[in-house]
Amino acid sequence: MENTTLKLRGMSCASCAKSIEEAISSVNGVNECIVNFGAELATVKYDSRQTNVTAIQKAVDEAGYSAYLLQEQNPTAKEDEAEKRRQSRETNELTRKVVVSSILSGIIVIGSIPMMTGLPVPFIPMWLHNPWLQLVLTIPIQFWCGLSFYSNAWKAFKRHAATMDTLVALGTSTAFIYSLFPTFFPSFFISQGLRPDVYYEASSVIIALILLGKLLESRAKKQTGEAIRKLIGLQAKTACLIRDGKEIDIPIEEVQIGDVILVRPGEKIPVDGEVVDGTSTIDESMVTGESVPIKKLPGDEVIGATINKTGSFKFKATRVGKDTVLAQIVQLVQQAQASRAPIQRLADQVTGWFVPAVIAAALLTFVIWFNVMGNLTLALITTVGVLIIACPCALGLATPTSVMVGTGKGAENGILIKGADSLELAHKIKTIVLDKTGTITQGKPTVTDFITTEGTANSNEIKLLQLAASLERNSEHPLAEAVVRYAQTQNVETLHVTSLQVKNFEAIAGSGVEGVVDNRLVQIGTQRWMSELDLETQALLKEKERLEYLGKTVIYIAVDCKIQGLMGISDAVKPTSTQAIKALQKLGLEVVMLTGDNQRTAETIAREVGIKRVLAEVRPNQKADTIKTLQSEGKIVAMVGDGINDAPALAQADVGIAIGTGTDVAIAASDITLISGDLQGVVTAIQLSHATIRNIRQNLFFAFIYNVAGIPIAAGILFPIFGWLLNPIIAGGAMAFSSVSVLTNALRLRNFRPKRIA
Repeated sequence: MENTTLKLRGMSCASCAKSIEEAISSVNGVNECIVNFGAELATVKYDSRQTNVTAIQKAVDEAGYSAYLLQEQNPTAKEDEAEKRRQSRETNELTRKVVVSSILSGIIVIGSIPMMTGLPVPFIPMWLHNPWLQLVLTIPIQFWCGLSFYSNAWKAFKRHAATMDTLVALGTSTAFIYSLFPTFFPSFFISQGLRPDVYYEASSVIIALILLGKLLESRAKKQTGEAIRKLIGLQAKTACLIRDGKEIDIPIEEVQIGDVILVRPGEKIPVDGEVVDGTSTIDESMVTGESVPIKKLPGDEVIGATINKTGSFKFKATRVGKDTVLAQIVQLVQQAQASRAPIQRLADQVTGWFVPAVIAAALLTFVIWFNVMGNLTLALITTVGVLIIACPCALGLATPTSVMVGTGKGAENGILIKGADSLELAHKIKTIVLDKTGTITQGKPTVTDFITTEGTANSNEIKLLQLAASLERNSEHPLAEAVVRYAQTQNVETLHVTSLQVKNFEAIAGSGVEGVVDNRLVQIGTQRWMSELDLETQALLKEKERLEYLGKTVIYIAVDCKIQGLMGISDAVKPTSTQAIKALQKLGLEVVMLTGDNQRTAETIAREVGIKRVLAEVRPNQKADTIKTLQSEGKIVAMVGDGINDAPALAQADVGIAIGTGTDVAIAASDITLISGDLQGVVTAIQLSHATIRNIRQNLFFAFIYNVAGIPIAAGILFPIFGWLLNPIIAGGAMAFSSVSVLTNALRLRNFRPKRIA
């Protein structure tokens, strides 16, 4: 199953988005299609054996719209500039139409004042009252400025659909065509006892107001997508390559893996890589959200688009193009912005039947007023008012615009949210489960104690350490790395030519490792595993208990099925963990520690950070089942982890949150990724979810109330009581600014700031 994201053009309202969804979904082989009206994106999941992107694009074209593929799902800065130029051209064209329609309609309105008031106005020249002049002024507004309404309405008609453009075209055309009759045949109206009034001002002003609303909406939409543009804009344009001892500036697109690049103070790092020479401090705030510069030494990783602060250094490129951290962030944010939140379903259901229902309501309004009052003018005004005021745009924009701003704001704070459903679900979390190593703690354990059984000679102690380190260097577990580092500090050779050869290496998940080293069976792991192997551990029991009381992890070393020693390994708690956990608890969440470590060590760490519920000695294959158990208690459960062994639990949780400094597998299995690895990011993510959902609910309330109240008023429900009738011009203005109000409210999310809870 393939996934692709298409950029859409030609949509004017949420009904258009619905039409495109139906068109793409009708293509054989398409499994799922989600169209985001606010982001103008379509996310499509399809079977590549049955269809392809070209066939999907053709279906969009046949529906009356256009679509193009976002190259590799990650537009480059060059492509972004091209899109900006296209949008600029469209904005300039729309601006010209707004200016022309505003000036001409303004003249028409001035000339219509005597007709609207029924009184002569001395300062208005008589020639401005002339309906023929008003007709001449209205024609360019109706058929040039308003051409897009007609063309889009015709496209919708051909596919047996109706959109906002249909409503505008019907409403303005009704006012325009009706006005033609009193213009050409005024005597007929006079003979029937009717005033030969024309409504060119209604038609022209409505078009001018709607175009103005579209212009403001277009500009507001650009602001909702500002996060993506900011991210793309972070990318450096060139790189200083070191080749044959010379410095050569090349475009960033030409950088290849393995190239050595020089970065001077104040410059952006072009791509991801590893420092090979020099030291410096790097400002990574634009990627991780962390404001404190990070010191980098040879061997440390650097991230493209971050800024070099102090020294010069050279680094080797390890990831370029779409594989860089920045490119992946852009891709994840795009995917999130193109996704649909569950809260949007109601709005989608409404927009599906909304336009046809409005047309039916307009016809019913005309019939009722014409039959009851016998007044053609009254029937016409109410019908046009209903057609014009009803617009599904506000409903269509209510959710996606908030999601776009919210996910973009998350990226600014180092929080990558993969989908709108995750963003929405995060505000419902009741229980949050934290892995210990690498999540609560630094994830950089250090051997602090190496204790052997009584009678072990110093030379044998060194030999035992060499056996252990030689075996552990085959493992990727953080504890294994700690053993290897400790051996190196003791001048024990494990990584070069004198390293002992390891055969039959095997890692037993949640237990330890074993293998044949220098023709001797070596096993390193937990006391529980040693007991399962029927190995005697009592000789070092007191030392084990002492170390565990201090919060250290204990691993046993056995050689040829006999316990030879143990190691106490300490992993310091992250400086921000305690504060973040307290903040989560103050948000009303139950915080649980989940670890494969022993109960005593886990409880010591839990006491230090303020966690009351501890689930210890849980093997990797049991973590997902543990999450299921918590979910069976009726809770929405989030899991925070960083290791490969956390991936099943992250996938099982309602919301999986991966520490970005962890493994790619854990990040792939999660719904939310914290780039910085700081638990405070979990607090920020939940606060952002609450703020976004609150904003969406406000938007939906405004959109529903606007339509529920606006349509009956336009239909004249207040006329029998107060004698008040909604002028179609006011209806047009209300419709135009309804979408703008929703967008403006969504943009308030850009002011979101994470609250530090003491």
